[in-house]
Amino acid sequence: MSTVLAVSRQQVEDFLYTEAALLDAWSLDDWLELFDPDAKYEVPCNDATDGDPDTDLLLIDDDYTRLGARVARLNSRRAHREYPHSRTNHQIFNVMVADPDGDGAIGVTASFTVWRFRGSKTSCYVGHYRYRLRQSDNGFRIAFKRAELDMTDLRAVSDVAIIL
Repeated sequence: MSTVLAVSRQQVEDFLYTEAALLDAWSLDDWLELFDPDAKYEVPCNDATDGDPDTDLLLIDDDYTRLGARVARLNSRRAHREYPHSRTNHQIFNVMVADPDGDGAIGVTASFTVWRFRGSKTSCYVGHYRYRLRQSDNGFRIAFKRAELDMTDLRAVSDVAIIL
């Protein structure tokens, strides 16, 4: 049986800031190491932010294996959409931390803005994160991450080729 330790919002925020810094530094292999092997990463369509991956189409619906393949593709020169890599700036705020559930996972919500700079184009993604974090000997692990876009139209940003 695992012991659930008291967690402060500051500890969770520090973890989320570390995750954002890894993404902005394009340290995708290190970012992937933050996830548990049974983790899920989802980005629902912006017109159905409550979309269920069992019944609805999602922009991204990755398990750990698919997430690893996404990281490998984005790290390769073959990812023409992201080579050379975009410059990004992940901003996280309004972090809310719930009490651990019966399995000890901590529910976290946060707002985000992700700026993407590629060539002469600037794109801005705005939305909310939903996490389930697990405590480990080395800090937190991501069991679940969902990025829900508040934008009603993706034409201004063209695509979601980066990791939100």
